[in-house]
Amino acid sequence: MILNGMSHRIRDPIDTHVQSGTAATAATAYLRSYGRRAAMIVLSSAAPALLLLLQQVPIMHGLEFPKSVKDEYDEEEERLVQLFEGATRSVVSVQNVEIEVSKVAMKQTVVPEEDVKVEGIGSGFIWDKFGHIVTNYHVVAKLAMDPSGRQKAQVSVLGSDGKITVHEARLIGLDPTRDLAVLKIDVPDDRLVPIPVGTSNDLRVGQNCYAIGNPYGFQHTLTTGVISGLGREIPSPSGKPIAGAIQTDAPINAGNSGGPLLDSFGRIIGVNTATFTRAGTGMSSGVNFAVPIDVVRLVVPRLIVFGTSLPQTSLTEQMAAPSLPAVREGVAENLYK
Repeated sequence: MILNGMSHRIRDPIDTHVQSGTAATAATAYLRSYGRRAAMIVLSSAAPALLLLLQQVPIMHGLEFPKSVKDEYDEEEERLVQLFEGATRSVVSVQNVEIEVSKVAMKQTVVPEEDVKVEGIGSGFIWDKFGHIVTNYHVVAKLAMDPSGRQKAQVSVLGSDGKITVHEARLIGLDPTRDLAVLKIDVPDDRLVPIPVGTSNDLRVGQNCYAIGNPYGFQHTLTTGVISGLGREIPSPSGKPIAGAIQTDAPINAGNSGGPLLDSFGRIIGVNTATFTRAGTGMSSGVNFAVPIDVVRLVVPRLIVFGTSLPQTSLTEQMAAPSLPAVREGVAENLYK
């Protein structure tokens, strides 16, 4: 240490206390050994040593858990990470777009982006290796009702290389009474990862569940929750009730419509369809609904083969039916904006 231009070795009492790691005791010893002015000089010179001691004090990053508890939390997090990584490639974004009239008249197969207006974004999932995509009917309702050819559906698929490709989709089948629809895209089958299909007949309230979708356009968003209720009845776009709906508090918002609700094994147990909102607020109250997968398993094959699961006269009536009715003090709104 340099003091008044001369080098001095201070042996007592600082060496003893610094070596023992008691910085506060060292400072007190200095104050006792020197006058106030000398002590200030010594403390300033000793600052590097004190700083070194402070840097060796362990930093607390929160509560310290026993190793067994910490390992359990680590395992749970890892399971959730693996669930998302295993399911996310099966989830797609469904865009409803409108093509400029002149481009439709010219029958252009490739339309510049500036001539395409995105009218809404929903979600969907890959059903099989043939390119069939399952989503909600209300996500593609404009396409289903459009006689002009201006409405198109675009599906974004995540590949194993991490790249997202966009493909035009054809409407294959629809069922407004159950708010389900099937699209088809033509892509190499190595880019298609069908979602594992579970069952909804043995679900229990309190089970963990997970939603993956595209809320507000943020693709491949994971949210978690529990099954809050079973056997709920919610209105469909046709105005008729969908029986047996799953209720969950997993956060789902505009853009989640048509995306999967998963169990703890990454299997789809429902199709996210509607959220309960207070009238006029547009905000979810945490009461959300999904069409049970056992219904989807029965309907989708018929939509792929026949285009509908209903007689044509009944289907036409339902497509022209009014929108969702009021539910108690609020409204059950679809999740497509």
